[in-house]
Amino acid sequence: MPTAAVAAPRQPYPWALVLAVFLAVSAALTAVVAWSERHRPPGDGSILQGPSWLDGWFQYDAGWYHHIATAGYQYVPGQQSSIAFFPVYPMGVRALANVTGDVQVAGSLLAVLAGGAAVLLFGRWAWARLPRPAALTAIAVLMLYPYAFFLYGAMYADSLFLLCAVGAFLLLERRWYWAAGLVGALATAGRPVGVAVAVGLVVRTVELLAQDRAKASGDVDAGPRGWRELVRAVRDVRWRHAGVLLSGAGLAAWCAYLWIEFGNPLAFVEVESAPGWNQGVGPKTWFKVVYAGTLVKGPYDVAALLTLQAVACLLAVLLLRRVWRRFGWGYLAYTFVVLLIPILGTKDFMGTGRYVLVAFPAIAAAGDFLTSSPRRWLRPAVLLVSAVLLVLLTSLFGRSVAVS
Repeated sequence: MPTAAVAAPRQPYPWALVLAVFLAVSAALTAVVAWSERHRPPGDGSILQGPSWLDGWFQYDAGWYHHIATAGYQYVPGQQSSIAFFPVYPMGVRALANVTGDVQVAGSLLAVLAGGAAVLLFGRWAWARLPRPAALTAIAVLMLYPYAFFLYGAMYADSLFLLCAVGAFLLLERRWYWAAGLVGALATAGRPVGVAVAVGLVVRTVELLAQDRAKASGDVDAGPRGWRELVRAVRDVRWRHAGVLLSGAGLAAWCAYLWIEFGNPLAFVEVESAPGWNQGVGPKTWFKVVYAGTLVKGPYDVAALLTLQAVACLLAVLLLRRVWRRFGWGYLAYTFVVLLIPILGTKDFMGTGRYVLVAFPAIAAAGDFLTSSPRRWLRPAVLLVSAVLLVLLTSLFGRSVAVS
């Protein structure tokens, strides 16, 4: 049976300190991006109308989000199409652009606002579940994670998705089932891995009911339960608990739109196989044949960037047992699914670095591991290496290098 969750520390959550550190890191990385952008290859920047120091945050998928925010969705079977990108973030950019007057500014602003809010909520979540040193370390791990630059202004959907995921689970912990389901719906309409939020919310709901059952029977240890207790707790599900199922409505609505508009409810899956993306489903993708070829034949700088993401995935997978022991079945289910989808769905681990970013229970478990390790040098060493990699990858990203 997993161990009981640690009682919330008495010290108040230092939200002001966390926010101040986030803003400082954001400013530093924006400076890195602004400097690096001057060294990137020349390209067509005619669509960029915002401040030039923001241009480095506008890379790769940002062009797709910009197009969706300004022109809506298009789909051409067999070709790369904008329907590969889920709607919550680009529609948020479109709405915010009505205020800022510029899509580029709106994209970076929404990303950094969501990133700051996500870090604050993650810290609050960890603060209630880990001892103070471990919680502070977990917050540091999140902010200094090598691919955390997606929280600091890159025109990508990752920060908004993380905010929705953490927010949905925090609402569930307060037993606000329908509110949790509603925010979860934003997650499932925000990223393909949003289904992990729906799965995690359902499992966590049953787990909470199992804890309630244990308390009613006089069990002092009302922490995470064994799986048999979860199965028995299913009979306690009532209508109010069904609110978490609303989290699937985001994905259902997106599929319905694709069906009505383009005649294919799963077009976002099909388009991943288009030439240029080549992320088709099958053994060649599952067993990373392309990645193995890159390791053998090069280019070796690309192989190094891919391997760094593969290592991030491996470390997150190794932390799954600690996620279960510390946080229970619901968070294990979320983390497992949010890692499984990109690991199986990418041909060479490209992009998985930022998928690990949203596996927030694994991030918290990493903070707990580093704090509890008898090797006292390990925590500062890991945080230092992570910070150096964060600056390096941010610089490469600003130079239009595909790092994730």
